[in-house]
Amino acid sequence: MLYHIFDYIDQTYDFPGAGVFRYISFRAGMAALFSLLITITLGKGIIDWIRKKSIGETVRELGLQGQLEKKGTPTMGGLMIMAAIVLPTLLFANIYNIYIILLLVTTLWLGGIGFLDDYIKVFRKNKEGLAGWFKIIGQVSIGIIVGVTLYFHEDVVIREFQDTVSIAEGVVATPAFQDVKSMKTTIPFLKNNELNYDVVFGFLGENFTPLFYVLLVIFVVTAVSNGANITDGIDGLAAGTSAIIGLTIAIYAYISGNAIFSQYLNVLFIPNSGELVIFCAAFVGACVGFLWYNSYPAQVFMGDTGSLMIGGVIAVLSLTLRKELLLPVLCGIFLIELLSVIIQVGYFKYTRRKYGEGKRVFLMSPLHHHYQKKNIPEAKITVRFWILGILFAILALATLKLR
Repeated sequence: MLYHIFDYIDQTYDFPGAGVFRYISFRAGMAALFSLLITITLGKGIIDWIRKKSIGETVRELGLQGQLEKKGTPTMGGLMIMAAIVLPTLLFANIYNIYIILLLVTTLWLGGIGFLDDYIKVFRKNKEGLAGWFKIIGQVSIGIIVGVTLYFHEDVVIREFQDTVSIAEGVVATPAFQDVKSMKTTIPFLKNNELNYDVVFGFLGENFTPLFYVLLVIFVVTAVSNGANITDGIDGLAAGTSAIIGLTIAIYAYISGNAIFSQYLNVLFIPNSGELVIFCAAFVGACVGFLWYNSYPAQVFMGDTGSLMIGGVIAVLSLTLRKELLLPVLCGIFLIELLSVIIQVGYFKYTRRKYGEGKRVFLMSPLHHHYQKKNIPEAKITVRFWILGILFAILALATLKLR
């Protein structure tokens, strides 16, 4: 909203300083700052309110070190993260931008589903929470909305230049270009790294291409959302990992929205995607600010309100920037955690069916619980996973290639 107000003032009255809101770097910095302030300054009051309402964590006995000490710790702290993402975005981003609209809808949608799950666990005293099928329906629904919008909306385009954008004596020379409706995406680690979904699914006919793209989007949103949800098991793990991922995506968003950098680094130029830098800044600020209270020993947990929403946001950000095929690297921690559960459950069912007694690959899944069972301190596990997350982020950025 402030973006539009100051843009109006600048264009109508030429007020000194109002034009600074045109700069993405300034608005991103302000979004990150406001996001941090919201979580840190308002966080204590929110935690006290949650504690007053007796909205505490219900803990199942799993035999983990320090587990029972967490009983009664305020949960639903994901509301802090949601507020710290949505409010700065509304203030500093172009709220008419289709990508910003999609991200705000995703944040509120999946945050709402997670809130319902936490509400049932806390107020209804039902440890199972929201039925699994209801969560899936919610994730599939937002996947359909995102997929259909990205495929059909007229503002979702890529820009193709006839020549290279150049700078001569400080002046940017922009060659002729054409904004085209294309379903191109990026294949990491390959020289000719563009893949067109219209070509991949084209042999099935024009009517089936949108269907398979939407199914792909549903899979990506559901997988990453659940991956983040599973990772949220020990203090600071999901929030810290998500901040690292968000910062990496912010770099890609800045490059994708800049004609010079995108060509220099061989990245698809996506018009209007630069606004996503503001959203990413608010996202990173929210995650880092939440760590103020969520780092070991945690004063508040994000609950499904935060974890389901965080994963979905990361998925949609990657889809809008045509980087969804990079997610296995970018979200390597989420993938490892998710695979550890799949392997554990699959192997247990297989051995029980074959030998009459189920066996396990890990002491416990997800993977962070396996290391807890080995009596490794919780804080050390978190920091080591953060370091691994940074390595995954560096690897994701290493896919940038100079022409």
